[in-house]
Amino acid sequence: MAGRANNLAILLVAVAVAMTTAAAQLAGASFTTSLWWRQQQQTMTSSAGVVVAAFKTSDWHDGSATFYGDPSGIGDDFGGACGYMSNDIVSLYSANTAALSTPLFADGKGCGQCYELRCVKSPWCNPGSPSVVVTGTNLCPPNWYLPSDNGGWCNPPRQHFDMAPPSFLRLAQRVAGIVPVQFRRVPCQRTGGVRLCLQGNPYWLLLYVMNVGGAGDVYSLSAKPSGSASWIQAAHNWGITYQVFAALDTSQGLAVKMTSYSSPPQTIVVGDAVGPYWTTGLCYQGSNNFY
Repeated sequence: MAGRANNLAILLVAVAVAMTTAAAQLAGASFTTSLWWRQQQQTMTSSAGVVVAAFKTSDWHDGSATFYGDPSGIGDDFGGACGYMSNDIVSLYSANTAALSTPLFADGKGCGQCYELRCVKSPWCNPGSPSVVVTGTNLCPPNWYLPSDNGGWCNPPRQHFDMAPPSFLRLAQRVAGIVPVQFRRVPCQRTGGVRLCLQGNPYWLLLYVMNVGGAGDVYSLSAKPSGSASWIQAAHNWGITYQVFAALDTSQGLAVKMTSYSSPPQTIVVGDAVGPYWTTGLCYQGSNNFY
């Protein structure tokens, strides 16, 4: 009996140690279980250790909304101007996307930003005027052959959302065609870390930056091979893409440092953004994000 009691005591101590270790690991990790808690915070710490204000929900503004594309809301046509492919839309944003008019697209800086929309002042609004949150993934180009109030819905300076059909139908009935909306910027709620998809080659590397939390946008990006002390400044190519001109060793992983475009600007470092022995044509997901 004494032997069994001793064994039981040893087992309980081992379990307690394991639970303490696991709790410490969870506390220091960026798991999705902590996402809600992180998004309730009003401040965050930058890579330099400086506390900066987190991105906050904006005031409501007036705009308008239509819908376009395949009824499923899934496909390459929902992300072309930003650089998203159909697989990216399916895995990251589903049918909760919209093409943005020129003022909102802002030369690609609006790619990845999140908006909450609600239908207003239309008999075709769904009962209760429910809202929907969408990610800007495409450009709604102007049509200068039509007036802005009769077909040229995306002509500047209109603030217009051409939505994936399933998202539009959550706001209003299909017969409406176009409805007035109120919209506001909201923090992007993402699962997991920033995703980078690689194209090009080790001498000219093109990074597609996706799944960005917080403000959802990126103003600047730098890359650093593991073991290096120097950051390589990437140039903005178009949409969500940044290009790195350097001779990179694919056997070394890459860290990235990103600063958001929207105010207040935030900077994070994703130390495990791309693992060692990387190859172009694949996507990699780090463990850090803007929250």
